[in-house]
This record gives sequence, structure tokens and C-alpha cells, in this order.
Amino acid sequence: MTTTQKIGLALGSGSARGWSHIGVIQGLREEGIPIDMVCGTSIGAIVGGALAAGALDQLDAWVRELSWSDIIGFMDVMFPRSGLIEGDKIIKFFRKNFTDPNIEDLSMPFAAVATDLMSGHELWLREGSLMDAVRASMSMPGIFVPFKRNAQWLVDGGLVNPVPVSVCRAMGADIVIAVNLNSDLVGKRRAPKVSPRNVPPKKERTAGRLREQLTAYLDSTVKRGKSLIPTRFALGSSDRDPSLFEVMATATNIMQDRITRQRLAGDPPDLLISPRLAHIGLLEYNRSDETIREGRHALELSLPLLKDMIG
Repeated sequence: MTTTQKIGLALGSGSARGWSHIGVIQGLREEGIPIDMVCGTSIGAIVGGALAAGALDQLDAWVRELSWSDIIGFMDVMFPRSGLIEGDKIIKFFRKNFTDPNIEDLSMPFAAVATDLMSGHELWLREGSLMDAVRASMSMPGIFVPFKRNAQWLVDGGLVNPVPVSVCRAMGADIVIAVNLNSDLVGKRRAPKVSPRNVPPKKERTAGRLREQLTAYLDSTVKRGKSLIPTRFALGSSDRDPSLFEVMATATNIMQDRITRQRLAGDPPDLLISPRLAHIGLLEYNRSDETIREGRHALELSLPLLKDMIG
């Protein structure tokens, strides 16, 4: 008697670096390696949800067209609130342009990881609205307003389980392929941005101005809460003090790196794929081409081991 091993995919958190998940999945498809179930945290929940709903190609086409002006357009910044960004605009866009089935009706088993803000408990969202689960899982503290589900306030699952290997195991995966987006973030000097090929200089200048406007917008919005934050972190000054937004982004990277190391040590996957993405900023969702390409490259490096593993 032969048995078929079920392959689970655990997609980790990492903000804009998460588009590399698309490259990993596309590479697995091209190699004819089936995915029987998928779990995701934060941006991993977005990509994993699209895969489970059969909308990955649609998501891929959309993210490749993202510009800085589009990203700014999704920023429904509110203050004072429990987060800088409401998050309703992006979820309404997903509901309108993609799909929002119930998780239990998906053709592929799926789970999103979120954190109960009050208890600190890890939650596995496996039923109900797919978009609600994604919204809860991506609610990065300080950036997105927490998501309310019944009597619970839910925030980013990366606080407790950045790479949800344990969820895949519990769902019945015999082989777990995990994608860690945080492997090279801490202690690495960010490489200078390399302009994509075939991009006109004028467009690059426009993107740079929009990026600066976004950072200034977020920083100036937070600055209005002077009683809540130290003034020296409100805006970057001439002697290159970090802005509040830069401090938040770096602190998030440190936290994600430390938690990821601890969780993977306690529950290691069968195969760990680690794209090198330290040069991608927290909100640089417009750099999808190179991010997806790096995900595919990281998979290619791991393919010999994976093929040997599954026979």
C-alpha cells in the first residue's frame, strides 16, 4: 500500500516582503509540486488566502501594477486612534475586486493566524469571512487599527507566530514548507535601492517624491500626538535622528526576527525557504517584481532538497 504525503505551506509575516510568497508558489507550481493546505500570518495570510481562493494569478497581476500613488491612496490615516491606518479601504478593494468566500467553503484548507490583543493568545481563523480573517491577521500594532471580532480585538499574528509551521502540522500536513521573510533583517545594513530595469527616470523621481510624502505624512500625523511620544522621534532631523516611523519599522523587524527564531527552533519545518529581502522597506509594496523574483530564486536553491524529500 502506498500513502500520499500531504504538503502544507506556511507563509510568514513581513509586510511588503510578503510578495515573495507569490514567487515561491509559482515556482512550486512550475515544478509540479502540489500544495494540499496553506496557512498564513499577516501578509502571508493575504497571499495564502488568494491561493486557497483560486485568485493568486489575479493578485500577482494586481501587485505588479502597484505604484506609490496607489499605496498612498489606500492609507485611510486616522488620529487619535488605536492605529495610524483604519484598513477599511484596502479590505473593501479586495472584497470588490477579488473574492470573499467563507474559509470553510474554500477548495483548499486555509488558516490565518491572529493575536487576541487582550489575552495575548494565538488564534487560528479557519471559518467565516476570508477577508475578515486577512484583515485581523495583518493588523500590525501601531500601524493598523485592531480588528474587532465579536468581543475580541485582534491584531497581527506575527506577534505570536510569524511563520505558522505549527498550524500546518495541526491541520494534518506531513511535510511543511515554510517561508521566512525575516531571516536577514536584523544587523544588516540596507542596500541602496536598485532601480528596476526599463523604468523611465521621470517615473523613478515621481516614486521617490511620493515615498517621501508618505513617510512625512505618517510622521506628521503621529507628531500631532505630542503628549504620547518623545519629540526627538517625531521627525528625522538634520543630524539624521530616526523618525518615529523608522523607529517603528526597525523595532518591528527586531521583534519579528527574535520571535521567528524561537518559534522555528521549537517547531522546525521540513523545508525552510528564506528569501533575502533586507533591502525591501516596510511599505515598499510597489517593488513587487524584484520581491517575487527573489522568492522564486530562494525556492530554486531549495528544490534539490525538496525533490529528494518528496521523492
